[in-house]
Amino acid sequence: MEQKKKKVEFNIIKNEPLDGHKGFGKGALSLDNVSPVIIDVEEGEAAIDIGAMHARSVVEKGIKFLVNKEEVPNGKPYWLVWVTIDRNEEGPYYAGVTACEMTVDRSIRRGYKSLPEHVNRMDKSIKRHIIVDHMDEKSKEILREFLKTHNADMWENSSQQLKNDLLG
Repeated sequence: MEQKKKKVEFNIIKNEPLDGHKGFGKGALSLDNVSPVIIDVEEGEAAIDIGAMHARSVVEKGIKFLVNKEEVPNGKPYWLVWVTIDRNEEGPYYAGVTACEMTVDRSIRRGYKSLPEHVNRMDKSIKRHIIVDHMDEKSKEILREFLKTHNADMWENSSQQLKNDLLG
């Protein structure tokens, strides 16, 4: 019997854990509504991989990351995209979408990524920024189709900036 692969969903906004509470931590950013999407550029695929929250995605496991891209000349290109979901009058939407470059060469178990950039882009996503204009056209198309097919209503409710930036 073939087992169906479980579809990974975006983290959905939970109730505000500090509602009515004025003490420590009030106003702190929550990671509850952020999901990492990994784009495999060569395969033309995108998938949510929650392991990326702690640099433990399927792509990142077993790889030593270097800060100099030239040290991984044969690296396979990937994008780590931080997607933040929020809710407005129309319903849930893609509020923050920021992309970070990453390459991986499995044969030498090395890769390139800028950890400070990954952390800063996650922060920007949480703060509802759209930063995808530096992506190549193929990757933008993969991400656009993934977001549309994952949840058409959230795509429709999203900002015109996101739609325009992913159209290229």
